Amino acid sequence: MLKGSIVALVTPFDKHGRVDEDRLRFLVDWHIKHKTDAVLVCGTTGESATLSFPEHKRIIEVAVDYAKGRIPIVAGCGSNSTSEALDLTMFAKEKNADYALIITPYYNKPTQEGLFLHYKTIAEGVDIPIIIYNVPSRTGINILPETTARLYNECSNIVGIKEASGSLSQMAKLMTLVDNKFCLLSGDDAITLPILSIGGRGVISVVANIMPEKTHLLVRNFLDGNIEASRKIQLELHDLIKTLFIETNPIPVKTALNIMGIVEGVLRPPLCRMKKENLNKLKEVLVRYRLIK
Repeated sequence: MLKGSIVALVTPFDKHGRVDEDRLRFLVDWHIKHKTDAVLVCGTTGESATLSFPEHKRIIEVAVDYAKGRIPIVAGCGSNSTSEALDLTMFAKEKNADYALIITPYYNKPTQEGLFLHYKTIAEGVDIPIIIYNVPSRTGINILPETTARLYNECSNIVGIKEASGSLSQMAKLMTLVDNKFCLLSGDDAITLPILSIGGRGVISVVANIMPEKTHLLVRNFLDGNIEASRKIQLELHDLIKTLFIETNPIPVKTALNIMGIVEGVLRPPLCRMKKENLNKLKEVLVRYRLIK
């Protein structure tokens, strides 16, 4: 079962804006070294919305081939088109990705029945463990606990959800409708600990891009029963997490990685460079957390 700190990996581009495959491989190694439990590629933090289909597929292929089973690879496979999401998920299965993360269809705002049929079509078409991704602030649609539970109960390969609705009440309701094999993952670094407390198994994390070991320990300590140690890390990371969302994700985290010398800071339009005042705030926080001098 997927658990722990799953980094929502940035997509590294070179100075010309092309996918940097060598740097992608470096990042996979870097996260293995720093105890990240799994790697998500082509998620929101990976600027999936600006990747072409060939780029999207190539990133999945490179990550899986290079990881060679050393760390689970979760492939972002979502689309607002069921047929496109199915195609990406089929490709992830073909390349031996460990899981597919599928965001709720954005912009077209399907009904709950439409959401059910979207996921059921993909689950029945591809035999790969599927994690639903619920982030209403990005998509304009919220998958309700009853719909998620229905999918979980009717589709054996739908195994869990990345929850970024911000509603602990909604998540708690969901957990009353599923069994203890269901995989609830935090999609919000700021409330990972509260989500773990209601049965969460981990986090798909932005902050893990720059503080992987701390994020790993936050979850590991909780799952091992050391709740106080987990609580301390959650509070320790608070200011950094807040700063990483001072502008639209992944602008601040990719900028931070560039300042740290890990990736180029290239973002694809319509994302752009940080405002000067926000950049200065980010640098101050990175110094305070001893990530730069």
